[in-house]
Amino acid sequence: MKPLLTGVIAALLSNCGIAAEDTPARATHVQSYTWSMKAAHFGGLSGLEIDATGDGFVAISDRGHIVEGRILRDNGRITGIDSTDPRPLRDGAGRPATGKLASDTEGLAIGSDGQRFVSFEGSHLVRRYTPDDRGEDLPRHPDFAELQNNSGLEALAIDQRGWLYTLPERSGQMTRPFPVYRYRDGTWDQPFDIPRSGGFQPVGADVGPDGMFYLLEREFTGFGFRSRVRRFALSPDGIGPGETLFTSTLGQHDNLEGLAVSTTPEGAIRLTMISDDNFRFIQRTEFVEYILR
Repeated sequence: MKPLLTGVIAALLSNCGIAAEDTPARATHVQSYTWSMKAAHFGGLSGLEIDATGDGFVAISDRGHIVEGRILRDNGRITGIDSTDPRPLRDGAGRPATGKLASDTEGLAIGSDGQRFVSFEGSHLVRRYTPDDRGEDLPRHPDFAELQNNSGLEALAIDQRGWLYTLPERSGQMTRPFPVYRYRDGTWDQPFDIPRSGGFQPVGADVGPDGMFYLLEREFTGFGFRSRVRRFALSPDGIGPGETLFTSTLGQHDNLEGLAVSTTPEGAIRLTMISDDNFRFIQRTEFVEYILR
């Protein structure tokens, strides 16, 4: 979503001492690569998934368009992007989606069987998509109706069992944790919360090849963005206490919203993120990568 005045308020509260103590970074920044293409509907990329090779990717914009391609590398560093032009998601009849089905598409998750899922921030909804991008609604948890306007299901992840995890961008209060909802066997439950820390809010998530839950968070100060990734041990009954892998400095990266976790050829955990430029010329679309050594 577009950062609003609440982001400024959160930053002020953070500066007043509500933020958690800084912890040493465990992940090292490797590269930031700016990506541009002359194609209609390019931009606003908010969700990201990367395949087991660490190079093939699918990204979704917050205006309901999908981009697929490969990250080109030389000695592990990004040298270019080879991709399709953005194409629209479709409704159940196969027509290009319009209205609520083509807006606030924020989270993306792809199962091991190739099924794709998209979370909608504004309409508090998760949809399943066929290979030709036709969508159908999943059932809704009763809590979804109470989520804040335009601050709903921002992040989406899927584990090796095919269980989905989603959480809202805002919890309603600075001291209230973020509820995590899980979809398995055709129903939703709410098995655990993630504690708030400072002015950061969830924008992206992934379950890594190590089975851990990774959460990308953003803080908007009114002058720029800060980003943070935390990870948590994940079990059927809950999560562990978590650890902070990195916290960026103000303005170091653009508006990072999508997160995908993969393994490098050397066996290290790689965090790949993509930024939402909000379709504004003063912002940029960039891939940002960190390595957890």
